[in-house]
Amino acid sequence: MKLLPLLCLLLTPLCAQVDREDKDHAVRLPSGRLQQEEILKAEHEKNITDVAQLIKLAEELQDEMLKNDRHVLSLGSLKKTDEIEKLIKRVRSRLKR
Repeated sequence: MKLLPLLCLLLTPLCAQVDREDKDHAVRLPSGRLQQEEILKAEHEKNITDVAQLIKLAEELQDEMLKNDRHVLSLGSLKKTDEIEKLIKRVRSRLKR
């Protein structure tokens, strides 16, 4: 039982060293920026546009639902729900990375 804390103390500096090596070997673009930072920035912009489209589709779906009777479901409404689901999955997958 006393070996576990000692083992943790010994491995911590090794983990920190690996992290420093990863940062030193980060891929830089010709502009000097980090490739990972540019990828994250592009994904963030894609998320913003997808969420804006998601809001627009949700508002359109709400308007259609308010206009229609409870027994009427248009094909357009179903297509909008499918598109909303695709957008949500796309944004969620980007956020999980």
